[in-house]
Amino acid sequence: MAYFIALVLAVGFGLPIAILSAAMAQAKAASTALEGIARQPEAAGRIQTAMILSLAFIESLVLFALVVLLLLLPRLPDTALVLKKIAGG
Repeated sequence: MAYFIALVLAVGFGLPIAILSAAMAQAKAASTALEGIARQPEAAGRIQTAMILSLAFIESLVLFALVVLLLLLPRLPDTALVLKKIAGG
């Protein structure tokens, strides 16, 4: 039973949390990069390169979370069978 609950939580909450965290991190990275470019326009090329690289790394973490979700999804037991077992039938 604990295995079923853990899988449901991982599948149900894991990807949305990863997506929301990545969205906030990407917004912060872009915001900080734009502030840096505004303060030092001569360093815009280096800042932009670092920003794009960091955005790619952040997005790759979401893709890894999606792969893990897709690997866990077929391992979920049939909900009807689990509920029937819990009910005692």
